[in-house]
Amino acid sequence: MAADKEKKVTRKRTILKEKSIERKEADPVDAEVDIIEHEYRGSNARKSVKDRKTLVIVESPAKAKTIEKYLGTSYSVKASMGHLIDLPKSRLAIDVENNFEPEYITVRGRAKLLKELQGDAKKANSVLLASDNDREGEAIAWHLKNAIEAKTRTVSIARISFNEITPQAIRDAVAHPSSIDEAKVNAQKARRVLDRLVGYNLSPLLWKKVKNGLSAGRVQSVALRLICEREKEVESFIPEEYWTLEADFKIVKSASHKPFDFTALLVSWKGAKPDLKTEDAVNQIILAIKDAECTVTDIRETDKTVKPRPPFTTSQLQQTAANRLGFTSRKTMQVAQQLYEGVNIGASRVGLITYMRTDSVRISQTALDEVRQWLEKQFPADLPAKAVEYSVGKKAQDAHEAIRPTYVAYTPDEVKEHLTKDQLKLYTIIWERFVASQMNPAKTKTISADITAGESIFRISGTKIIEKGFYKVMKLLASKEEKGVSFPALKIGDKVRVYKFRGEQHFTQGPARYTDASIVKILEEKGIGRPSTYAPIISVLLDRYYVTRSNRQLVPTVLGRLICDMLVEYFPRVVNSAFTADMENKLDEVEESQLCWPDMIREFYHPFKDRVDEVGKTIESYKGVLDEVTDQLCEKCGKPLIKKLGRFGYFLACSGFPECRNTKSIPLAKCPRCGGDIVARKTKGKGKEFYGCTNYPKCDFISHNKPINQNCPKCGQFMVEKYDKRNGSHKACINPDCDYLHSAEDELPEPETKEAETEHDE
Repeated sequence: MAADKEKKVTRKRTILKEKSIERKEADPVDAEVDIIEHEYRGSNARKSVKDRKTLVIVESPAKAKTIEKYLGTSYSVKASMGHLIDLPKSRLAIDVENNFEPEYITVRGRAKLLKELQGDAKKANSVLLASDNDREGEAIAWHLKNAIEAKTRTVSIARISFNEITPQAIRDAVAHPSSIDEAKVNAQKARRVLDRLVGYNLSPLLWKKVKNGLSAGRVQSVALRLICEREKEVESFIPEEYWTLEADFKIVKSASHKPFDFTALLVSWKGAKPDLKTEDAVNQIILAIKDAECTVTDIRETDKTVKPRPPFTTSQLQQTAANRLGFTSRKTMQVAQQLYEGVNIGASRVGLITYMRTDSVRISQTALDEVRQWLEKQFPADLPAKAVEYSVGKKAQDAHEAIRPTYVAYTPDEVKEHLTKDQLKLYTIIWERFVASQMNPAKTKTISADITAGESIFRISGTKIIEKGFYKVMKLLASKEEKGVSFPALKIGDKVRVYKFRGEQHFTQGPARYTDASIVKILEEKGIGRPSTYAPIISVLLDRYYVTRSNRQLVPTVLGRLICDMLVEYFPRVVNSAFTADMENKLDEVEESQLCWPDMIREFYHPFKDRVDEVGKTIESYKGVLDEVTDQLCEKCGKPLIKKLGRFGYFLACSGFPECRNTKSIPLAKCPRCGGDIVARKTKGKGKEFYGCTNYPKCDFISHNKPINQNCPKCGQFMVEKYDKRNGSHKACINPDCDYLHSAEDELPEPETKEAETEHDE
């Protein structure tokens, strides 16, 4: 009888699966939920609600909301809201004499939530800890387990983990619970202790010797050093002038009504590469060849195979989002978190991407099968014979898959109505990158033509795509080069004539300042930090006002450079990138149970602490070195105003402090409308900086470009610092009717005082 019943259940499940296949393309989530609900009804129909109760604890409410829809009424899903138990903020809380044991407490304001979770655990049949599958998530699960066991030891507690929030992934995780990974917990504990020992020893030194409210960190200080060293390279670079010469050509027999058919660049003069330092050198060449006969003397074709790139890792996602979408690293991770935790797609709620903190390009076999099935229907001619495999880097931990869509069937067009503008942009590049990674390479043809005019050779090149391959799914990620460039119909021996010569002045470009994308790239290359830390590193530097963001570039402030110089001089080992990378490798060894974490900390701490004590006694005080007395008087008490550096940049404060607490913004220029002072202001909400008149609301003049305390020699209004992709950073007059413009390299008289940048993280 039992066997007949089992056959009946199996037959129903088979029928349900067959029906779900028909639905899967339309809604893959609903299809999987159908199966889960059927199994739940078949196995739990006779059990009471109380007996079926299982408590699942995740990190965020959004994730809880998504998972709860998959698990049904037999489960209660609650959120811990991140760490509930951690080190106190008010003291070191590390027992340096007893194997560096940390002293944990309940995080302030979280006691009520912890008590509620403990109460829910008492009532539950079992508890499943489902925090993120990384070091921090493992530590959260470990603390929760200990806290629950402190109140009751009768409930069973297990750990579950998953790489994506889909019905199948959650179902598999619940079916295969495990125990807490103690090695991973130890790695998190070691990192937390190490960072605490560095920060809580260096920061008080900075308070005592520089100013209150400063901080130093094990990883952030190394990143700051990289940014400061790049700034020194930028400042020391001396640009050199050079010129290029282009010619607009008309094909003699062309029926085109255009002024000219194509433009070519001078690549050879008298058999050598042209070295044009001045405009006179350009004019001499033009004079020599202006009447020369122009003939197409050579045409070359080059075929190239372009392979698709692997799916995203965390660092690659942050770099691409910064370069293509203009996202900061923080914004990229916030939006990715939303896509991972789940959004409402019609009647379903689903996590659209896999876990977004990873350094691996590995893809599961299930995902490979799914994308290949989708490509077989949509782009059968561009499906490789077998799945494309990408090698995982030597430094990768490979704990998670690459970042990919959880369901390929959810194309960007399918889900765009359900996503915000930013969510759609980020999801689109993730989807395109993953699907393209499993398609055939593209093939391009580059054609170059040489036009000889006297002793000069001009060259034009164009690339066209012969076989689109993976470019067929590229829309948002496609570049102009990938879309192809037109090329005129030319053949050897064709006669052409010059329509116009165009000489253009340039200046050699020095090293570029770091952006979110490039600093993440260098941190990854040097092994500094891990996928989960790239965005927080940048955010901390911005929040501390050690770095500002100007035109997407990371620029060290006067304060940041002072702190960096001090740390490099007195603690060179701590801010050494090789040393920091070595510490990261040791943390990995702790996670792999190859290294005992107290031994690792002990080796570092005692020499470090001795150095801190020594520097604290011998270093001179830097307090007040950034203050500057001005000739302005306080309008409240008449005492001189002092230019001081605060948390958000320079400001003016009364020298009579604390008796007089008057402060004001530093004037950057005179208003061209009313003669008032132009000062830095911030918008409500995002806090974006702009520059407005102090006589507002009587005068509503504003500028989104920063004044540089310099007047235009042509019209007398103030100059501003501008940025665009064509000209880069340059100086221009604020007056829209004035055409006075300087390139970034033009020499201008130095202003009397240099104001610090005050643009902050969005």
